[in-house]
Amino acid sequence: MTAKARTKKTKAKAKLKNVSAEFMEAMGQAVAIAEGRARPARQHVVPVKVPAIDVRIVRAKTGLSQNVFAAKFGFSPATVREWEQRRREPTGPAKVLLHVIDREPEAVLRALAS
Repeated sequence: MTAKARTKKTKAKAKLKNVSAEFMEAMGQAVAIAEGRARPARQHVVPVKVPAIDVRIVRAKTGLSQNVFAAKFGFSPATVREWEQRRREPTGPAKVLLHVIDREPEAVLRALAS
């Protein structure tokens, strides 16, 4: 075996030891968290599932055309059209905003007027 090959093998063993040590440390931390002796460094918060919404029905409740609805609430007319024709579905903040518009359109308009 050449010196270069021995060096490579030694480095691989050292790396494996580092990975093993990191894994054992992580397992110790996991057990401490599970037992309540430690708090996690990071927490992943799962967002609330926002139900699907029919944009055409929401807009119809307002009595506005697609263009006026889009302008009043900050959407593009093309996006409203895509949602209503079900070629696209609102996601994230847009979906939440549409739910608020559905229930309290005046509140949204007051907030946007400020």
